[in-house]
Amino acid sequence: MITAVTEGVKVSVKTEYQHDYSSPMQAHYVFTYRIAIENVGEHTIQILRRHWFIHDANGLVRETEGEGVVGLQPVLEPGERHEYVSGCNLHASMGKMVGTYLVERLIDGKQFRIQVPEFTMVVPFQLN
Repeated sequence: MITAVTEGVKVSVKTEYQHDYSSPMQAHYVFTYRIAIENVGEHTIQILRRHWFIHDANGLVRETEGEGVVGLQPVLEPGERHEYVSGCNLHASMGKMVGTYLVERLIDGKQFRIQVPEFTMVVPFQLN
């Protein structure tokens, strides 16, 4: 698990290769990632938007941006956490993702970006 903390928000990521949904002969590799967002700060926050860069090992870079996380804009009181699972497909057997969340501190409306730690996605046979 990879973790980063930005302005009192802790983000942890764990990836998993989805063999049953992948097709290496067609250069189609599917991964899931589980993200835990934890408010370790003193104020209530809300996750408003996400912004991702997805890098394939073959040099392809995709950018995606949108509201919330998997359709939600969770509100987190101090000490609370929100977890979700999402997925990504690659055209190479390894790649990486990096991104940010736009967060609003509800007490004063201040908006800021929190870093999602860069994480790799690697087909298990690549590790041998």
